[in-house]
Amino acid sequence: MTNETTQNQDIKQNPIVLIEMENGNTIKIELYPSIAPETVQNFVSLVSEGFYDGLIFHRCIPGFMIQGGDPNGTGMGGSKQTIRGEFTANGFKNDLKHDRGVISMARTSAPNSASSQFFIVVKASSHLDGQYASFGKVLEGMEEVDRIVSVPKDRGDKPLEDQRMKKVTLQS
Repeated sequence: MTNETTQNQDIKQNPIVLIEMENGNTIKIELYPSIAPETVQNFVSLVSEGFYDGLIFHRCIPGFMIQGGDPNGTGMGGSKQTIRGEFTANGFKNDLKHDRGVISMARTSAPNSASSQFFIVVKASSHLDGQYASFGKVLEGMEEVDRIVSVPKDRGDKPLEDQRMKKVTLQS
């Protein structure tokens, strides 16, 4: 069996990712490969490599979302590759609404610029529907997401005290 075949079989089920924060709290996320297969495969691959271990949530906006996944912690970095944007405005059917708890890929203004940065919505944000690749939802740990979004921040929405992902692992 080839590696590609193995990856395609793995992606048929909904992977579960566990984000363990430095403070010991956790966020459990279910990913939806049937909605955004390339986005889920990219995220799972980065998790499997340990890419997210030690990274911070660098942008936290109350009433909107928390964002992480930048190895530089500035919002300007990413992984080595980019993926196509799996969202309606980019010609890809994705009906997962940006409701509370949904995880989605961050990107620049270029539709195919998603890399490693992701965000978790804390309040329904319908203006993102069809514009960003939503690909999963928090199953457990929204209280931790709410805690993170509420910490004191600077003028650029970066927490004054790092909100660090200690370990991010694939659970199934």
